[in-house]
Amino acid sequence: MEKILITGAAGFIGSNLAARLLELGHNVIGIDNLSYGFERNIANFRNNPKFQFVLGDIANPLLLKDYKADIIVHLASQKIPRYSNALKTLDENYTMLKNVVNKCIIDKCKIVYASTSDVYGKNQQLPFTEESDLVLGHPAIKRWAYALSKIYGEQYIIANHEEYRLNYTIGRLFGSYGPNQNLTWWGGPQSVFITAALKKEPVEIHGDGLQSRTFTYISDTINALMCCILNEKAQNEIFNIGSNPEEEITILELTHLIWKLINENGEPKIKFVPYSSFGKYEDVPRRVPCIDKISKYFEYKPQVKLDEGLKLTIEWQKRVLGKSYYT
Repeated sequence: MEKILITGAAGFIGSNLAARLLELGHNVIGIDNLSYGFERNIANFRNNPKFQFVLGDIANPLLLKDYKADIIVHLASQKIPRYSNALKTLDENYTMLKNVVNKCIIDKCKIVYASTSDVYGKNQQLPFTEESDLVLGHPAIKRWAYALSKIYGEQYIIANHEEYRLNYTIGRLFGSYGPNQNLTWWGGPQSVFITAALKKEPVEIHGDGLQSRTFTYISDTINALMCCILNEKAQNEIFNIGSNPEEEITILELTHLIWKLINENGEPKIKFVPYSSFGKYEDVPRRVPCIDKISKYFEYKPQVKLDEGLKLTIEWQKRVLGKSYYT
């Protein structure tokens, strides 16, 4: 069994990953500063003797010195600065990664790095493969700060592999959702759409809603990550981690689907929020993965269809919010 350290362990993906690893008997060290994660996410295994929780900020260069692991899964990250500033995204994502990479080099352990589908940016050749070009917009548009930080992260890891033989696996995640997701825009559009539908309030859609995405249920994301962590064939490779490309859906269609799953009858009230309200902002019209590589390497196949995953997520979100919140 491996000893695995997870940064962002109380977050959405980190908590689900920790739970799976512990179920399989691995030892897990979970680090989180709880800025976006929640103690409720780790409550079910907080007292597991194979789990050690560290409350701390991975941007602190001294935090990792007392902990050793075979593999570090680096999930902690600032995201698209939609409502925040680009400097924080750029600074913190670099600082955290540098600290993790230095630790991996010193201890000779592997890094599994959570990158993002956002790195493909404005590339119009779909579906995106791991060999696709990474195309970003104008530097004055701050939404690209997140993608840039992840592209830099990938390059930084590969450069350290070439220089210091750092072993790595990079996963580019496409739209994960499910239990333990953050209930704000930080967690993705499905999070806020579910809450609005439960409360029968207007659903806010950024832009015209015609932008399309694929969404990956968390158990499928974790299945793929487990291959990246534990399978030798993942060594020094990059993988798209996503759902079936055929399940591409527009944000407007997603709104109607969620509303129907919750309220059955009636049409949602929709409030379109122009991108101009975020300052200079660009969105990606379509984001669809090619998952042929990860399927070939590990026989990975997404198991949970979107409507099924949304039903499970809605039931979880109901329990977290409490009935009095939305009735």
